[in-house]
Amino acid sequence: MGILQRFKAKLNYGLGVCYEIGKYMEQDINEAIKYYNLAVEQGNTNAMCNLGVCYMRGNGVAQDTAKAVELYTKAAELGNQGAQNNLGACYKDGIGVEQDFAKAFEWFTKSAEQGYAIAQFNLGNCYGVAQDYAQAVKWFEKAAKQKHSGAQFALGLYYAAGQGVAQNYRKAVEWFTLASEQGHAEAQYNLGICYEQGLGVAQNSDKAFEWTAKAAEQGFAEAQNNLGYRYQSSKGVALDIEKSAYWYTKAAEQGHALAQSSLGGFYFDGRGVEQDYQKAVYWLTKAAEQGNTGAQCNLGVCYKNGNGVEQDYKKAVEWYTKAAEQGDATAQYNLAICYANGQGVAKDNEKCTEWLTKAAKQGYASAQATFKNIFDNFLKLAEQGNMQAQFNVGNCYKDGLGVAKDKQKAAEWYAKAARQGSAEAQNRLNDMEQG
Repeated sequence: MGILQRFKAKLNYGLGVCYEIGKYMEQDINEAIKYYNLAVEQGNTNAMCNLGVCYMRGNGVAQDTAKAVELYTKAAELGNQGAQNNLGACYKDGIGVEQDFAKAFEWFTKSAEQGYAIAQFNLGNCYGVAQDYAQAVKWFEKAAKQKHSGAQFALGLYYAAGQGVAQNYRKAVEWFTLASEQGHAEAQYNLGICYEQGLGVAQNSDKAFEWTAKAAEQGFAEAQNNLGYRYQSSKGVALDIEKSAYWYTKAAEQGHALAQSSLGGFYFDGRGVEQDYQKAVYWLTKAAEQGNTGAQCNLGVCYKNGNGVEQDYKKAVEWYTKAAEQGDATAQYNLAICYANGQGVAKDNEKCTEWLTKAAKQGYASAQATFKNIFDNFLKLAEQGNMQAQFNVGNCYKDGLGVAKDKQKAAEWYAKAARQGSAEAQNRLNDMEQG
């Protein structure tokens, strides 16, 4: 290609850029496409890359990912680092081409070795996925030195976790700060955590709130949920339930399960928002379907009492069970009551005792109070010589159900039951002796 042709190609490419972004002239994507095509015909690789991006996004042309890959490939093979990176991304994600991680790695490497920061960041991620953390850090550092905020944030995470480098919270804070100052929302949130917990920096609640708020205002859901909690619990800020509801809503609308659960609770109680059981059920369901145990338990309450939904004991039991199986003590207690009363499920004293025991062992007050009454009844029968009651009293002392834990007294009651022929009690004694 002669000097004049290269100049014309560069000129047409430049005109395409100016029309695309509206620099020096009115923005006009159709004109941009026209000049990019002229420059492509003249062999300009930057125009090939930019036109490929237009086809990838459907910007000024019908979206055609295969055409985008074709243009990226042509430019990449001619050494264009941006096109090499974009082609790597296509192979990584299987866009416009069959997914091929080896080829993605190959093109990211070609681009990264030319100093292209985005490719260096992408290559760092590839090494991270492969758990070669030292290589990941190497490429993140190259990109970070070029002020790539994603790479700066990644380095912060690696220093915080001690992956590929010695753990160093001070270094983590340095990199989080650099990324945060460039507006990286997740880095801002993590920097807030460092200030809140005094990790790598002096603890500073004001700074923690400041950076968390910056992340939240950019739409980072975790930070929005955090602000909701802060305003709800007056942590670092004055109590403000309405602001709490506002930030929980922002996070909930992005699918944040904990925020959805909290917002559902607000609608149920009428805190920070007008009481609305139907909205409570809506948000609790969203959170419950993501596995949030608090929401599952509270949704069970809604179905049991008919709050915002038609009363349905079976549905209540379903949601209590989901939460109970994940260890939620309130749900375990509520489920025990359902088995005791035959609500939504057949009466089953054994199941009732099983779930009541699980809740009581976690210190759930209502379950412990129930066991106190049960223990008193067992003790009366045991003192009258009832073998099964003696065994049950032993269990209560052993597990601290309705009475303070006392291994010695547990053994005494197991021994009384064993002397009357209780094999279960003898087995418990044997286990205690071996333990």
